Amino acid sequence: MLLKGCLHTHTTCSDGTLTPQQVAVRYEEKGYDFIAFTDHDYLLKPGCDEIYNDVKSHMIIFAGIEMTVFLKGYIHVNRIFGDNQLLHIFNHLPEYDLDIEQIMDRLYDLHKMFTIDAMEITAKGFKVKHFDEMTFPHPSIVSDDAHTAIGIGRAWIELDAKRDKDSILRAIKHGDFWNCYC
Repeated sequence: MLLKGCLHTHTTCSDGTLTPQQVAVRYEEKGYDFIAFTDHDYLLKPGCDEIYNDVKSHMIIFAGIEMTVFLKGYIHVNRIFGDNQLLHIFNHLPEYDLDIEQIMDRLYDLHKMFTIDAMEITAKGFKVKHFDEMTFPHPSIVSDDAHTAIGIGRAWIELDAKRDKDSILRAIKHGDFWNCYC
């Protein structure tokens, strides 16, 4: 089954401007089949897990968190929870102003902490040609990293998988998806 999704979006549970329910409605209106709430760890408001669980949607909703990791400066890593699978994405590579050697150095250090499964090559959902053409040791993934309504739908992935959390995460880990932009 062909599925469309975004694994990096923010809500009022941290620094987004829309509630989790409003975010879900906007993505569903754009034909998405799944999203992940990945609010910032250091801004996360109490009770957000309950708020996420109360979201009404036909989409698959992943719980996640955007972790701030300090490795020669800060970087962000999304941790996304399936039912049995766990996915880690090294987020928004173009936004760090690092060259490829510096990125690979941080990736090496990250691997001591997490199993990185994918590398996000977009900046707020925009294609960055230099990063789009790079080859990384993990699948390159795109996302809109939406914090506002206007950011929703700039970049997404599509994949052919069963409509369940673990099948989606396994497909991403294996690089079995397509990056798409509006």
